[in-house]
Amino acid sequence: MSPRNHWLDEPRNVRRLWRGFLMLLAVTVVAEFFITLHPHFEVESLPAFHALFGFLACAAMIFVAKVLGILLKRPDTYYGADDE
Repeated sequence: MSPRNHWLDEPRNVRRLWRGFLMLLAVTVVAEFFITLHPHFEVESLPAFHALFGFLACAAMIFVAKVLGILLKRPDTYYGADDE
């Protein structure tokens, strides 16, 4: 078998994905101004609230995962010495 690169290995494709995701985010934020929202709480009526909330929730999950990784990490010799 020939060693083929994955399409995400090319930096050009990664840049395209980032641009696409940012454009999609911008479209959803702009769309909020043209649709009627029915917020349950007052804070939900702020412009771009849902995009900001999603970003902060994702950032919080990443932070918690990093902290858990630090707290739950075991040394390399946890199951015994390598020379056994």
